[in-house]
Amino acid sequence: MRIPIIAGNWKMNYGPDEARAFAAAILPGLQELVTIERVLCPPFVSLPAVAEVIAGSDIRLGAQNMYFEEKGAYTGEISPTMLQGLCSYVILGHSERRGYFGETDELINRKVRAALVHGLRPIVCVGERLEQYEAGETEKTVIAQVRGSLGGLPREQVTEVVVAYEPVWAIGTGKAATAEGANQVIQLIRQILGDLYGEDAARAIRIQYGGSVTAVNIAEFVAYADIDGALVGGASLKPEFVEIVRQTVAAKMRDGR
Repeated sequence: MRIPIIAGNWKMNYGPDEARAFAAAILPGLQELVTIERVLCPPFVSLPAVAEVIAGSDIRLGAQNMYFEEKGAYTGEISPTMLQGLCSYVILGHSERRGYFGETDELINRKVRAALVHGLRPIVCVGERLEQYEAGETEKTVIAQVRGSLGGLPREQVTEVVVAYEPVWAIGTGKAATAEGANQVIQLIRQILGDLYGEDAARAIRIQYGGSVTAVNIAEFVAYADIDGALVGGASLKPEFVEIVRQTVAAKMRDGR
């Protein structure tokens, strides 16, 4: 049985003091919801502050990015060894990294491999841009990204990966994909993973939805058995994040998952 997972991507928000205060404010509510994995992903500079707040709890900490080299002359980058012992998860291949910073599937694949080598669980993002969606190229785009970003991984570690389907046209726009549409794409992702790693691995890998997730619409998405949670952006910066987790727990309990 796949354990549902909700991750909050704080993006470029909340320095150490703000992050510490916000994490402390939502921690009691998150601690009540023990049947689901909860992950907070603050900016690099705020990771230690949030780590202090959640110490002793079962809330997980995640980074928003990572380079694949362990050390070297890579100004501004953060290595997997720097995150070891601090983070459990790392978001890789987010659409903003792909779009603003030109990250390719090949680069993301190298990052995923490095994360697994160093005991970090990657949350790997895939999804189509608006023009690809309107041109009917969602399936083609997602297949290429999954194969490119997630191909050739160690079979004994592949189930440590979490995949996030995030239609780029829905991120930060307030316009979420339909739950049915998201489920169809996520079923496609699971099928591709099955082709790559076998049906058992595909059934074990958790796949999230991301894109204008709110406490109002989350239950529609996670009502589908193949959708194992969400990668939450803007709403993760508000107390609403606790309600998103609560709604996910309730939906999965109703369906016996």
